Amino acid sequence: MLRFAPSSTQEMNIGNLRVAIFNYILSKQLNEKLLIKIEDTNSQKNSEDKEKEILELLNLFSIEYAQVVNQSGNLKYYQKLAMQLMNEKKAFACFCSDAKLEEIKEELEKEGKPFRYDGFCENLSDETVLNCNAPFTVRLKKPKEAVTFTDLLKGEFTFKPFEVDSFIILNHDKTPTYDYACAIDDMLYDISVVLREEKYLSNTPKQIHVRDSLNYNKKIEYIHLPGILNEIPVKMLIDEGFLPSAIANYLVLLGNKTPKEIFTLEEAVEWFDIKNISQNSVKFDIDKLKFINKKHLEKIDEMRLSKILGFADTDIGELGKLFLKEADTIKEIKSKIDSIFNKKTTCKGFEKEFTKIKSCMKEAPFYENYNELKEYVIEKTGLKGENFSIPFRYILTGENKGPELLEIYPLIKNYLGEITK
Repeated sequence: MLRFAPSSTQEMNIGNLRVAIFNYILSKQLNEKLLIKIEDTNSQKNSEDKEKEILELLNLFSIEYAQVVNQSGNLKYYQKLAMQLMNEKKAFACFCSDAKLEEIKEELEKEGKPFRYDGFCENLSDETVLNCNAPFTVRLKKPKEAVTFTDLLKGEFTFKPFEVDSFIILNHDKTPTYDYACAIDDMLYDISVVLREEKYLSNTPKQIHVRDSLNYNKKIEYIHLPGILNEIPVKMLIDEGFLPSAIANYLVLLGNKTPKEIFTLEEAVEWFDIKNISQNSVKFDIDKLKFINKKHLEKIDEMRLSKILGFADTDIGELGKLFLKEADTIKEIKSKIDSIFNKKTTCKGFEKEFTKIKSCMKEAPFYENYNELKEYVIEKTGLKGENFSIPFRYILTGENKGPELLEIYPLIKNYLGEITK
């Protein structure tokens, strides 16, 4: 089982999505299920809207998963296992106040030393603990030996007991801390591979230590993915008119060695190799995404493109593709289509000519051929040169430039009544 673990307090960005996509690809390659685990133990900051948006985006990108679970549903397991650790003297109650811990931290910072718990409450007697009515956290005793693990992308890492520290596993309100909850979840759901961003690499030894303390012996493979330097919300890219297929293509391509530049997620499953990913952080390039998006728009089915644009006509889909000479996104294409169908009231600099041509076109018979319509309007209005061509184009397209009218007309001829309204 693999897992993607987004937080219900944060908006999904392209770094999160890249992790989700890679987990999806690996789950397909390993023939294992993918679990979506919503991290929602922070009840004060949780957002049902964020959770709903995350799942909608995963579905939009065709990321298949076996089930969705909420971390908040595991609270009883976190507390029960913490009690087990305390009974086995592997964890202890810590009565140190936040103010006292902050004081210690400040003193260490002045000395240029990292903060580590000083062990003050570690050896308190059971009697002392029972007689103390102050609120307490639960800390897991630091490991006796170094924690070593191998990252499939970055190699071997070793963390000394001092670096792992005696860290908190239950807060004052008895909710779990991040590392403790993650470690327990990976046990509960039989996770075999954890692929996440490299900013969580230092969390890994703590999570391994939790499982070791509970005598959990299953080995979990770790892959820590270099981050994206300039992370952007995924929803913003969708709203700007980028296709999910193009965004996925770019995120797989980013910092990777691939056999080709333009591909689908299904194709990537066939050849993707996590070991080809660069170990360096990568920069998101919007211009590169635009290039890839245009390539995907060129390949998209005309009827599907038409429906995305709000129609159900292959002619409109073909018309949309005509604008790819000057547009990169659905939003830009839709702007061109809207210009055609929006009501035009005048054409600056050619006001009289505009009125004359528009009146003529409203009375014109239907013509299959563009040149026949053009000749009809010229004959009826007596207009020539720019006095005809500029307002005539503007009435048909709402623009002063763009693809040839000879290319556009066959695709809009059935809508002339609406266009010249």
